[in-house]
Amino acid sequence: MTDGLTLWGRASSNNVQKLLWALAELGLRYEHILVGGVHGGLDDPAYRAINPNGLVPALRDGGLVLWESHAILRYLAARYGQQSLWRVDPVQRAVVDQWTDWTATTFQPAWISLFWHKVRTPTGQQDARAIADSHARTIAALRILDATLIDRDYLAGDRLSYADIAAGVALYRWFTMPIDRPAMPGVENWYRRLQLRPGFRQAVMVSYAELVGRLAY
Repeated sequence: MTDGLTLWGRASSNNVQKLLWALAELGLRYEHILVGGVHGGLDDPAYRAINPNGLVPALRDGGLVLWESHAILRYLAARYGQQSLWRVDPVQRAVVDQWTDWTATTFQPAWISLFWHKVRTPTGQQDARAIADSHARTIAALRILDATLIDRDYLAGDRLSYADIAAGVALYRWFTMPIDRPAMPGVENWYRRLQLRPGFRQAVMVSYAELVGRLAY
């Protein structure tokens, strides 16, 4: 039994994990259809009709079909999270959107590049310069987060918002990748707070062993 929601995507995708986490925070029932990676299906005409990009995630809610993880996050928060993930006040919501968009343009490209070069690329094919560059860009972005989180619990204040989901999904991989991590107390405390949330543990703190050393997936 679902609330009319269907989510497509593999559970090891960080963009899908954002939505699995959000759905858990909102207490919504849904059908999860595994596509992508070992599950295949991205080039099937039926799936291309849902997401013409052939990527994950995609979401159907009744007659509405959406793709792009942050667009889906905003939709779920606006429709189902008025008392939790959403901010009705436009000033507060602007701060949430600022961090969500910054994640898409700055933070995620940096840490995904690091994960790709350090984890997904087979050891014998790794490029030390590319790893160093993406590591430096990731640390620079994390220092921005750290400075913000040093005096607040979450990115937009004292409550979880969809900005924390968009950015926070990176933390499990950041803290488990075989890399050097400078001390960042704001980020470290944020990570500890997120680990207390069942949705984060269930959706984000999952093995990515199937991705290690695997470029084509």
